Amino acid sequence: MSAHPEELEEQARGVTPAFSRALLKLSGESLMGDREYGVDPRTLGTIAREVLAVQAAGTEIAVVVGGGNFYRGMSAAAEGMDRATADYAGMLATLLNALALQDALERLGAQTRVQSAVTVSEVAEPYIRRRAIRHLEKGRVVIFAAGTGNPFFTTDTAAALRALEIGAEAILMGKNGVAGVYDGDPRLDPDARFLPELTHLEAIERGLRVMDTTALSLCMDNNLPIYVFELAEGNIVRVAFGERIGTIVQTPTEDAE
Repeated sequence: MSAHPEELEEQARGVTPAFSRALLKLSGESLMGDREYGVDPRTLGTIAREVLAVQAAGTEIAVVVGGGNFYRGMSAAAEGMDRATADYAGMLATLLNALALQDALERLGAQTRVQSAVTVSEVAEPYIRRRAIRHLEKGRVVIFAAGTGNPFFTTDTAAALRALEIGAEAILMGKNGVAGVYDGDPRLDPDARFLPELTHLEAIERGLRVMDTTALSLCMDNNLPIYVFELAEGNIVRVAFGERIGTIVQTPTEDAE
């Protein structure tokens, strides 16, 4: 998105957002742009501008970011490293991304707070649920770092957990290079079929790569919808404003049936 922050905020005014509070889940890889690892400043700036536009429309927004652009705990564990140790290293990688995103947002004039599930008091607040909610109510973007603070849990699970804790109405999940959820890997299978809508249980039973099973179960048990979309320019804003793009993963309520 090439528009300046002021232009995006102007576009957002008068638009009724689809959610009063939402959680944006970003993979670490989504911050790389065309790089092989690390953070691409242009990509980071694009994401920051869109987050700011969503907030300007009236949506309180929190972010959970992964760390796969720097470090993957499961990959390291597969190579012989102790899994718990590898996961803690992965948590620190998410903190690097959280600080980078915080800087990009604040360069555009946003007020932000990074809350970490592991103690790093020099650079981030400890995660405190009530404080996070208060920050959102005051118009700050809250970035949750270090996953859940526990090994053996992914940042997908952290996103589901934090979304439920802060009372988010939905998880907005940006994916790299895919338009949403498919019944196979579209990068490997040209016949993979795009699925515009499915239930949490269907995603679990069919082993679809939306989120890990723990995260999907949390969302299913608490009727929390997941909007899965390609992290292309403008898509964060489109989803937050209610446009139907990507895949919606939700479990119909009894009232809707």
